[in-house]
Amino acid sequence: MHEVEAKALLNRWQGMNLYRGCTHGCVYCDSRSACYQFTHDFEDVEVKRNAPELLEEILRKKRSKFVISTGSMSDPYQPCEKKLGLTRRCLELIDRYGFGASVITKSDLALRDIDLFASIHDKAKSVLQMTLTVSDDALSRILEPNVCTTSRRYQVLKAFQRRGIPAVVWMTPLLPFLTDREDNLRRILAYCFDAGVKGIICFNAGMTLREGNREYYYRALDRHFPGLSDMYRKRYGGAYEVPSPHCAALMRIFRDECEKYGVLHDPDACFAYIAAFPERQKQLSMFD
Repeated sequence: MHEVEAKALLNRWQGMNLYRGCTHGCVYCDSRSACYQFTHDFEDVEVKRNAPELLEEILRKKRSKFVISTGSMSDPYQPCEKKLGLTRRCLELIDRYGFGASVITKSDLALRDIDLFASIHDKAKSVLQMTLTVSDDALSRILEPNVCTTSRRYQVLKAFQRRGIPAVVWMTPLLPFLTDREDNLRRILAYCFDAGVKGIICFNAGMTLREGNREYYYRALDRHFPGLSDMYRKRYGGAYEVPSPHCAALMRIFRDECEKYGVLHDPDACFAYIAAFPERQKQLSMFD
């Protein structure tokens, strides 16, 4: 871990990354890709130590409110957050200034801040985005070795449900020959429906591979599933999009089940829901 002074924080989509790099060790992580131009080891997490100060400066100057998201490139609840608390400090600022918040994570550390999520949602809007892609906990410990298992993340979703805080699940990637099975899909969907999630994001049954994350992924396959990387090379070559051989059938089940339970499942509809700032906050501000 090393610290830097950031010069900017929010991007044009009102997103921010408080950390750069991650120690969760997920074997399929796209953020390892060479196109992101890391100048340090991925596990040597870069900490934007002045992120709360930058965020407060931004929020003080904004006249219109919006939802601020974090976690698209690096989990905001990885282990170093326990000590540093950058994510919590930023949520406190979002709460104080009346903005909305959306956090993408795989970690049960989000429970530490459930009070802030609830407070933000009471005043404006908060959304927990949680990744669920491996329903078998033993397999999850191999593919996502340094983060809590899927069954624990389901418990986190249930805790947020009890507090009335909406959630969206990222059910991606579904790894060819590993997790692209109907039973895996249905168990994840059962978790989602029981937890009352608002939406599920699944672009397709499959994954993406490009320089950087491809090599890391294949090394992991060679350690845990000898011969499987050769199957990938033979079927997909150097392709970026790596669809499951069962993609069509799995996506049909996914769409049918989501429609049955009234859950958003078109990615654009999910993103629109996450980003939308509630009208009630705008109406209340007229009487401040």
